[in-house]
Amino acid sequence: MKSKQLATKIDASVKDALEALCEERGIKMNRFIEDAILDKLEELEDVEELKALRKESYRPFSEVLSELKKSGKL
Repeated sequence: MKSKQLATKIDASVKDALEALCEERGIKMNRFIEDAILDKLEELEDVEELKALRKESYRPFSEVLSELKKSGKL
């Protein structure tokens, strides 16, 4: 995978906490940060999918259940 450098400024206490956590758990800081970014991107993507799903039409579960019983599938 091709890599690119990312430079950012964060609060000193956040960086200190991150360094301590990575040191304590034997995790490489770059790996931790990349995983955290990927997790956040996936979370935001899920939120957008949820918004789209809420706009879709739906039928009440009781209606689906009744239909399945009538057709003999349940």
